[in-house]
Amino acid sequence: MVTAAHPVLPLTAAGTRRPRAAAVRHLGPNWYASVMGTAIVATAGAGLPGTVPGLRTFCLAVWALSAVLLITLLGARALHWTHHRDQARAHLLDPAMAPFYGCLAMALLAVGGATLVVGRDWIGTPAAVAVDAVLFAVGTVTALAAALAVPYLMIVHHRIRPDQATPVWLLPLVAPMVSAAVGPLLIPHLPPGQAREALLLGCFALFGLSLLATFVMLPVIFARLLTGGPLPLALTPTLFLVLGPLGQSTTATGKFGDFAPGVVPAPYDQGFALLAVLYGVPVMGFALLWLGLAAAMVARARRRGMGFSMTWWAFTFPVGTCVTGAESLARHTGLLIFDWLAVALYALLIAAWAVATVRTLQGVISGALLAARQPAKSAGTDPAEHPRVPRRPGPVGYVLHLGGAEPTHVEPVKD
Repeated sequence: MVTAAHPVLPLTAAGTRRPRAAAVRHLGPNWYASVMGTAIVATAGAGLPGTVPGLRTFCLAVWALSAVLLITLLGARALHWTHHRDQARAHLLDPAMAPFYGCLAMALLAVGGATLVVGRDWIGTPAAVAVDAVLFAVGTVTALAAALAVPYLMIVHHRIRPDQATPVWLLPLVAPMVSAAVGPLLIPHLPPGQAREALLLGCFALFGLSLLATFVMLPVIFARLLTGGPLPLALTPTLFLVLGPLGQSTTATGKFGDFAPGVVPAPYDQGFALLAVLYGVPVMGFALLWLGLAAAMVARARRRGMGFSMTWWAFTFPVGTCVTGAESLARHTGLLIFDWLAVALYALLIAAWAVATVRTLQGVISGALLAARQPAKSAGTDPAEHPRVPRRPGPVGYVLHLGGAEPTHVEPVKD
């Protein structure tokens, strides 16, 4: 008789068996934001005006880092789904974590675009085109799936109140806009004719899909802020996520204007060039207004004790899209003011990326970011601190400063 030998799992301090791949049990899809935020540093830096010594080399190194991060996280998340399916399903069924599945698509698309813009210096144009084509195809399918599946889950399975709205809800809706912005980069590498036109108009359709969905969602988020007060401290950085669809849509219209000549017949080619300016300028103006509002809210939260959290990566990719949007407007208008705006926003992006990277590394090395979340109360929400202000029900969300995936109910108080 043959007896199968089963591996013996190590015991924990409590005497229970330690599950396989325990380190990734609480690794949620929100971690893909670090890939997005790193890739956009490379892409945005490559489009800055003038020639800065060492900048191209820096962008190449950052692109390589983003590619390594993407491969590492894909592997870690595969282990998560293999060994912790209960937790993975719980993420999908939780309204606070499910929207982060849009980050997977955007990470694939951001690295793909950076590969063609920057990575070709190292691996060559043919290999860069092949990598970008694969990541664009997979990323676009994933983006469309997230844009459809997450709202469906929110409508059918999640139980959501209006006061639970946060900018995180934009993530699955913005993913197709990233496809629209990076897809035109592949147009020159396709055969002339219908293939190029189909890709351009397909990206334009993705632009419209994401833009209209964002227009539906933004009033919900702003109404929540006006009627429900400031977000919980740890979620305050997510206000920067609103910049994502604004900057990315400006970038996308600029790409349409860049590649439309010779691809679509007149007068549509000139129409895309007009759209790049007539749409991009007012949207960039609103983006700067929102940047000021979000920065003021973050400063307020910081004064009230907001510590580091994985939500700090919201300071990177959305700002990076505004950099690429400003670069696009500089190309299409010829105005130096947009060049200077791109440089200023890129400096802000670099500072935010450096802080988020260092603090994330510290959290990974210490193990805190991979530990299970314990429910925590945001600073400044204790009724004892505001004895005359009644407590209102706040949003159910994730306080992601430990990077875990345990829901917590936070009740903010409006000043």
